[in-house]
Amino acid sequence: MKYIRHAESKDISRLAEILIFTKRITYRPIFQDDKVSFGKMQVLTLAKELTENKSLLDTYWVYDDEFVKGLIRIEKDQVVELYVDIFFKNQGIGKALLKFAVQKKGANHLWVLEKNTDAIFFYSHNGFILSDERKIEEGTSEYIVKMII
Repeated sequence: MKYIRHAESKDISRLAEILIFTKRITYRPIFQDDKVSFGKMQVLTLAKELTENKSLLDTYWVYDDEFVKGLIRIEKDQVVELYVDIFFKNQGIGKALLKFAVQKKGANHLWVLEKNTDAIFFYSHNGFILSDERKIEEGTSEYIVKMII
């Protein structure tokens, strides 16, 4: 966990870049909505939001070994977001971030899109199990499922 630190203002550009591009890659096949993927979701817009909202930035932690390669967003006991730059996948970064969230921040649950089978597989292999809770993701027709540890 030596590479994990609290996100800072200097990380905003990188956070926005990772979030937007990884979400496009992950969610476009599920939602098939280019108006959202390439219209609503913009790096600059998200960077401005993170710049203007310090309390939001405070919920992010980054994996930084020379530069930011991944991030996790934790609110209370919930993992809200976990993304690793596509170029650094399968290097243990996501696992390290999740372990940090559980062991150091007390995270014990998360919600994941039911159709995001790669994420469900990843979380399952890192100690999380599917609960019986399931609900519609706000603003969509897709379900999210709760995973607990």
